[in-house]
Amino acid sequence: MSAKGKLSRMTEEYKDQNGRRVWLSRDEVDALLEVVDDPLRKVAFRLAAECGLRRHEIVAVTPDHVVDGGEAGQMLVVPEGKGEKYREVPIPDSLADLVDAAASFGGVDAGEVLVDRSTRALRNWIEAARGKLVDGTGEDRWRYLTFHGLRRTWAGQLANADVDETIALRWGGWNDLDTFSEPLPR
Repeated sequence: MSAKGKLSRMTEEYKDQNGRRVWLSRDEVDALLEVVDDPLRKVAFRLAAECGLRRHEIVAVTPDHVVDGGEAGQMLVVPEGKGEKYREVPIPDSLADLVDAAASFGGVDAGEVLVDRSTRALRNWIEAARGKLVDGTGEDRWRYLTFHGLRRTWAGQLANADVDETIALRWGGWNDLDTFSEPLPR
């Protein structure tokens, strides 16, 4: 099935600004990753969509931020999230392996930044990818995709997986339930 046939059409207008909130299905995240050739860009997109990282957090990730969380599995340490808050978030094994491979084969030392780019560069990357998706699928809703939309997608996945709300708050670095619930579809 084409990426166009997989689109979930989950968008919502903002009440107080132009644009739309966008949520992606797993198939749509895969479609996004398929239009990206650069492995570093894929890592950045996956850190947002699969770990809920913000742009400023993505450009600070180092390979030694991936740690063994015991029974919880591998965790990604976010030492200075929004408001300089420390948090830990689960990282899928395949993404943790990719971070490890980048360190091992990409010449990135354990304490070196993995995505050594500006937050503006990340914004440019998502703009380029969404342009390819609009052109390839004919779906205008891709124009509204941002890194925050990838984080919103991750929050929706937590809610759909029935992750305990207090744990979701901790993983996402949110202060309260209203902030966690804000990105969820109404």
